[in-house]
Amino acid sequence: MTFKFEKTILYLRISPSIKSFIILMILNSSYNYVHSQMHEFGTFLGGSNFIGDIGSSSYIKPNSFSFGLIYKWNLTTRYSLRVSYFNSNIKGDDFKSQNLNRSLRAYKFSNKINEFSSGIEFNFFDFNLHDEQIYFTPYIFTGINYFSYSLKKMNFTTLISEEYDKELNFALPIIFGLKSNLSTNLIFAVEIGFRYSFTDNIDASNPIKEYSQNDNLKFGNIRNKDWYTFSGITISYTFGRIPCYCKE
Repeated sequence: MTFKFEKTILYLRISPSIKSFIILMILNSSYNYVHSQMHEFGTFLGGSNFIGDIGSSSYIKPNSFSFGLIYKWNLTTRYSLRVSYFNSNIKGDDFKSQNLNRSLRAYKFSNKINEFSSGIEFNFFDFNLHDEQIYFTPYIFTGINYFSYSLKKMNFTTLISEEYDKELNFALPIIFGLKSNLSTNLIFAVEIGFRYSFTDNIDASNPIKEYSQNDNLKFGNIRNKDWYTFSGITISYTFGRIPCYCKE
């Protein structure tokens, strides 16, 4: 009984130290994991175009300047977590459409898009950020977008859209790109990104809220949602500790 009692007392005395040591080791491992990843921060420069009920029906035909900021947390040589902010003045002009009916109709619209995006980027080939060797790889990104835009209705006298409110909505992005490391710290990429929005009123073709019951204000295919694209180049700078990428 004495031995068991002394053993219990010894355990109670040592236990806090052991617990503190274990907690310290866990925190240290977590810190090394977080800070051993390679991070990227860069800018996007390019153009945007709209795919909907006004303007050109071409999928890739930039007609407005677009700008963006991109951050990536590179978990492995294949996978990265990516967040970004993009903005552009999306616009459409029926005069520039190859569709004769649209050209004769002559509607115009513009809409300011501010987009926040998060998701996963996948490299088709290994892309080692801290190697001096030059690498090339195609990549694909998908996730979820949350963007702001203006609610608009068409003024059939001036044939130009007019704003009546603002709204936040979601879109699903699919981005295709090709990238290469210019140096151990600089990465250059070319990408084209399509966004499928959850609205049909970026172009004023399907007014909502107080105008939703007025069919005279609606035109085009109101069953289809609007699309918009960003295409251009990105230049990013890498930083952080050199990671130990384990073979998958």
